Amino acid sequence: MKILAVDTSTKHLSLAVSDGDKTIASRNVRPRKDLSMTITFDIERVLAKANVRLTDLDGFVVGLGPGSFTSLRVGLSMLKAFVMVTMKPVVGVSSLDAIAMNVRTSRVRKVLQVCVINDARRGMVYSSLYDKKDGTLVRRREYQLEPIEKVLEGLEGEVVFIGDAIPGYRDRIMVTAEKFTPVFEVEKHWLPKAQELARIGYQRLLKGEVDKIETLAPLYLYPEDCQVSGHKDGKDKGHS
Repeated sequence: MKILAVDTSTKHLSLAVSDGDKTIASRNVRPRKDLSMTITFDIERVLAKANVRLTDLDGFVVGLGPGSFTSLRVGLSMLKAFVMVTMKPVVGVSSLDAIAMNVRTSRVRKVLQVCVINDARRGMVYSSLYDKKDGTLVRRREYQLEPIEKVLEGLEGEVVFIGDAIPGYRDRIMVTAEKFTPVFEVEKHWLPKAQELARIGYQRLLKGEVDKIETLAPLYLYPEDCQVSGHKDGKDKGHS
């Protein structure tokens, strides 16, 4: 099963072409121009590198954020166009899930607690908490938009923190740590990678867990109730 995976939730564009669980080609770049002007070129390059045509693909996986609304809209629009042309299935995956997959499981503990924290600005972070074992994720918390202090509540044992909010919150995490032991993943793993999106999406495609393009939308976290919701007014609010 050949899959094209795309994540545009951050300033870095991440693309991957996979065949089953194997990554054939990937491309991770920070576009110098507007993403809408360059994304088609970058997709063409990663498909050419994989020696795969658009019509050869069996499905698509797209990162849904949370993140930059404008960038997420560009990526999702592009994937929806591909789905309409090829009539192939699509799966939407939270970019936070993809980041959690970046944590390597070659540690002493069989089950890792993984806490993803991405910078949402204005003193807030996007976050979620997972158990990870043998490459499988089990999400223990809803996707949240909240202060770091709320993220840290109730944590116990060893917790691996990962995400681009680490530089701004490392010291506060260390000061707060009483019942838990923080471990910080290295910087090269902080951003979502399309390779991991493809792995998650592949398993969902095998199960027939596909999304309808009519209802597929980025994850928007509203500060009013810190819940995941669809953005309905069509206005660009910067970050979701």
